[in-house]
Amino acid sequence: MFDELNSRPADSLLALIKAFQADDRPGKIDLGVGVYRDSMGRTPVMRAVKAAEQFLLETQDSKKYLGPEGDLQFVRLLQPIIFGKSPTFAQRLVGIQTPGGSGALRLGAELIQAANPSAKVLLGTPSWPNHAPIFSSARLPVEEYAFVDLMSQQVKFESVVAALSSAREGDVVLLHGCCHNPTGIDFTMEQWRQITEILVAHRLIPFIDLAYQGLGDGLEQDAAPTRMILEAVDEALIAYSCDKNFGLYRERVGALYVMTRNEDALRKAESNIAALARVNWSMPPDHGAAVVRTILESEEMSAMWRAELEEMCLRVNGNRAALADAALDLAFISRQRGLFSNLSMSKETAAALRARHGIYMADSGRMNLAGMQPADADAIVVALRAEGCLKSSTVA
Repeated sequence: MFDELNSRPADSLLALIKAFQADDRPGKIDLGVGVYRDSMGRTPVMRAVKAAEQFLLETQDSKKYLGPEGDLQFVRLLQPIIFGKSPTFAQRLVGIQTPGGSGALRLGAELIQAANPSAKVLLGTPSWPNHAPIFSSARLPVEEYAFVDLMSQQVKFESVVAALSSAREGDVVLLHGCCHNPTGIDFTMEQWRQITEILVAHRLIPFIDLAYQGLGDGLEQDAAPTRMILEAVDEALIAYSCDKNFGLYRERVGALYVMTRNEDALRKAESNIAALARVNWSMPPDHGAAVVRTILESEEMSAMWRAELEEMCLRVNGNRAALADAALDLAFISRQRGLFSNLSMSKETAAALRARHGIYMADSGRMNLAGMQPADADAIVVALRAEGCLKSSTVA
């Protein structure tokens, strides 16, 4: 049965993890896998998460199934964080718990395919490498357009406008809500306003991937573009991840929200996402969502979580500032947000940085800036300059 299968390449980031672990040089720096790291280089369990888990250990009295919709209190408690406290949004939204943001994207893709199989998905590149495969696997055509020029580290906004303006009514536009992965380059609010106008004028469906809320400029600021779009459009999908801002990576905690102004359509969407979830994973895992729910139900734990998230945000932006200060050619990094920045380099250059300097990053040139310490900035700059990645020989 399996003789006719083609072999698939191993995941490059998993190979990067193994290579870093096998490297015994003391000055090696891990800018590879996209997880938050603290000043000790660890990916810690947040204090609020530990408190919630202790509470659950003492009070949880059953491990019965949640049902296909998952923990709906978890879904409801996330809404004011994502959408604000306006009652308007609450009346136009339905949500469902998913296994991480990836599960939310896949479930949303299948809902689109069921509702409008002829819809194409517009995807700005570069993007998270799993975006296109998720939509393609759901039998949706993906049309890519240039989002960023990595050489100049600038949004190619004319390309964005041209792609969206040429789309057909009912087509879907995948948008990174904040902290773009892999570039760290977000639209300005003025650009977001122009994109919103195009979405409304051409009756396009925004599908917003909001995976890093709170790790850019703060919870409220990071949600502002999403809220502006949802105020204007008639329909939208939002994939949300708690893996990063709650540090629950391995628990796979996410949610899919569907918004429409048509109440009958909203009920249809609600029944369809539940049915699609049932045949995909039947019931979502409980623990991570229960942790988030427990935190958000408690004023004390919620305040603790918000304070920790702010610390994480400040640390990442501090690393950005340190690297930008170390070289004029990297000044753009301080203007970007989130965990990542994506330098323009070849696969061979990335390999040379690993082999000669112990600087580990993805072959694409994507750097996880949470993986460094401010004191690493000079070593990173020296390595980049040695491999011809920087033009200037002066520091900022």
